[in-house]
Amino acid sequence: MARHDWKTDAIATVPLFSRCSRSEVKRIAMLADEIDLKAGKTLTREGERGAEFFVILEGEADVRSASSVLQPLGSGDFLGEIALVTAAPRTATVTAVTPIRALVITGRAFRQLMRDSPQIQGKVLEAVANRLAATSL
Repeated sequence: MARHDWKTDAIATVPLFSRCSRSEVKRIAMLADEIDLKAGKTLTREGERGAEFFVILEGEADVRSASSVLQPLGSGDFLGEIALVTAAPRTATVTAVTPIRALVITGRAFRQLMRDSPQIQGKVLEAVANRLAATSL
C-alpha cells in the first residue's frame, strides 16, 4: 500500500476530492495509472466528451479554446475533473508542449467507485456543485 502514497498525495491536491478523507483519497488514487505522453500529444480536445481526468506530475501543456489561449498547465495541475461526473464537453484543447508524466483516471473506473461508495460520491458531487456555482457567478 505504501507505493500508492505518492499517488494519494497527488490526488489529494485536487479540489474535487477536498472533502474526502485520507482513506477515501487513497481509494481514488488506486484507480490512477501513471502514463508518459510525448510532446505534441493532445490530452483533451475542445467540444469532445471527456472520458478521463489527468494530474500532471511533470511537464507542461498548452491550453487553448476557440476564443483564447489560456494559462499553461504544469506539475501539480489537473484537468478533466468535471468530465468524471458530468457529460459536459471539453471546454479547451490541451496539448503537451514537453514530454508529460501524469496520473490518469478513466471515467468508467471513477463512476464504478461512485456507485460502490455513496459517501465518496456525495462529497465529490458537493465539490462539483460548489465549483459550478462559483464559475456561474
